[in-house]
Amino acid sequence: MTTPIAVVGPTATGKSDLGIALAEKLGGEVVNADASQLYRGMDIGTAKVTRAEREAVPHHLLDVLDVTETASVAAYQRHARRVVEDVLAAGKVPILVGGSGLYVQAVLDDLEFPGTDPRIRERLDQELATVGAQLMHERLATLDPVAAGAILPSNGRRVVRALEVIELTGRPFSATMPKPGPARYGTILIGLDREPSELDTRIDARVARMFAAGFVDEVRELEKIGLRDGLTASRALGYQQVLAYFDGEYDLGEATALTAQGHRRFVRRQRSWFRRDKRITWLDAGADDLLDEVLRVVTP
Repeated sequence: MTTPIAVVGPTATGKSDLGIALAEKLGGEVVNADASQLYRGMDIGTAKVTRAEREAVPHHLLDVLDVTETASVAAYQRHARRVVEDVLAAGKVPILVGGSGLYVQAVLDDLEFPGTDPRIRERLDQELATVGAQLMHERLATLDPVAAGAILPSNGRRVVRALEVIELTGRPFSATMPKPGPARYGTILIGLDREPSELDTRIDARVARMFAAGFVDEVRELEKIGLRDGLTASRALGYQQVLAYFDGEYDLGEATALTAQGHRRFVRRQRSWFRRDKRITWLDAGADDLLDEVLRVVTP
């Protein structure tokens, strides 16, 4: 079997462990689809797989960006598709693993990434700060009702991007949105989830382990090499809260609690995003026979 597999779902469901187990069983290689794990040095706070695990199973697209660089979905799409095609050409099974929904979608769907214009973006950003996301969303609804229906009125950043693309291209933003259809490469999508209360408990435990394992020291070292200058890395969950702790906005206990709270909220957004994709076969991440269940799905 060389059909690609995507293992997706919320944080802390066990995607990395399953990806490694599948790779070992099927002769595969893991392709990272977690935006924060693209960054060198962001290890503890992203629950990145260990060096030993990477030596046992080849992993791609980990540690490819400095924290000062801005992550780009368009660049990730190019690199990830090239990796998937190279793994397929070698007769191996690409296993896409991660919880960054847009990154997964960029690989598997015909997702376009129109360019940007700094002048248009700056003007729209200033307008967002002045009039707010709700009014700008109402304008989007007039120009492109389909896009407005897919973007929350509170998501100012996404509304601004939609209006920028409309102005830049003269086309509806919805024309760049993926259309439902088979996943690229015939990829089989597996979704992992757990009961919300169980997952909340797992997240609290993970965050506690992060801080006990030296997460604050990791952030301090990254700060020395420019973390604060990174537009995307500095906003990553946990890293943002620890930087605020350094600035005296919170004490360490508050930074820890806010990190866990942020992860719990992120899980709910991830669940909402992935549940819309009807191609995903959902499985209980806590099942004792999870690997066997997945193998029955991917090797009928």
